[in-house]
Amino acid sequence: MSEPVTDVGQDPNRRDFIYIAAGAGAVGAAAMVAVPLIGQMNPAADTLALASIEYDLSKVEEGMQAVVKWRGKPLFVRYRTKKEIAEAKAVDIKTLRDPQTDAERVKAGHEQYLVLIGVCTHLGCVPNFGTGDYGGWFCPCHGSEYDTSGRIRQGPAPKNLEVPEYTFLSDTKIKVG
Repeated sequence: MSEPVTDVGQDPNRRDFIYIAAGAGAVGAAAMVAVPLIGQMNPAADTLALASIEYDLSKVEEGMQAVVKWRGKPLFVRYRTKKEIAEAKAVDIKTLRDPQTDAERVKAGHEQYLVLIGVCTHLGCVPNFGTGDYGGWFCPCHGSEYDTSGRIRQGPAPKNLEVPEYTFLSDTKIKVG
């Protein structure tokens, strides 16, 4: 008796499956390549997050602080009291790790307003106001303490809180960035 001869390579159902599977794999691979290439053409996230903002200072009362989100980071806008300004000016800058006078950190004629990027220069935590030994900000994560001018006084942070570029549009309005 002779057995029927079947040619496995000639089965049309099996061939169609292989074509479909190979095509689906090629489409998936193309998508995996195309998505990052198209995604990198989008603007950077920090440019989308308000490259510059205007803020009305009349919203902040003396002795208070407002926190505004700018470029994905907290921006501290502090209306300092006369006592805080006097304390900041009285510091001997030779004793500071990152020496800066208070006048270098504020705009002339507007010393009561202090504008800072609210990110600790040690590891990027957000410091709290009024809980440190120097009347300024305290970073609870690792113990960095800043004075009423945002200058590092104690702890592991290497630099002062950053002062962003800003200008006064009027006596009660600033533009940051």
